[in-house]
Amino acid sequence: MTIDPFLIGLIGSAILIVGAAWPVHTVSHPARSLKNWLFLIGSACMFLYSVLNYFEGGLIFFILLQILIAITTVLMMLDTSDKFDVPFISMVAAALVVYSLYLSMGTETIIFVVGLTVLGVGFALNTGTFKRNMALGLGSAVIAGFSYLSADWIFFGLNFFFAVFSFYHASKLKTASKG
Repeated sequence: MTIDPFLIGLIGSAILIVGAAWPVHTVSHPARSLKNWLFLIGSACMFLYSVLNYFEGGLIFFILLQILIAITTVLMMLDTSDKFDVPFISMVAAALVVYSLYLSMGTETIIFVVGLTVLGVGFALNTGTFKRNMALGLGSAVIAGFSYLSADWIFFGLNFFFAVFSFYHASKLKTASKG
């Protein structure tokens, strides 16, 4: 029995899109949030998809992206302090950016690096803020562009919708702060 990477990616994307669309609720611990569990499960599926897809000729850059996502998701679920998260995520993102540049495959790599950098910044920012949602939206939009150029339709669709929902949540936060 073979595992179909496309199916795993489709399932992971669907779970993440539901998680991105799910309303934010205040909880006593991040592990008690259905939204966060959707992100954890969806991210695990997307990591598996990126690895399986790589073995079938996909780009290694999506594995690097999923490494960053996996680390930030685990830190979120563990509810580690921002004093630890921000420098650690920044360090990991910087290392992944440097490695991406080392693997450079042309102009598209620069697009990926920009998207990965902006996502890294977004994940390092405080949850539930306008700046975080804008950074996540912009980073996702750039990664969607990279995915389009790479013809990876799973990552394109996922990042397109994640950008839409991130920008939507940012606009809601902006509107609420004015009211």
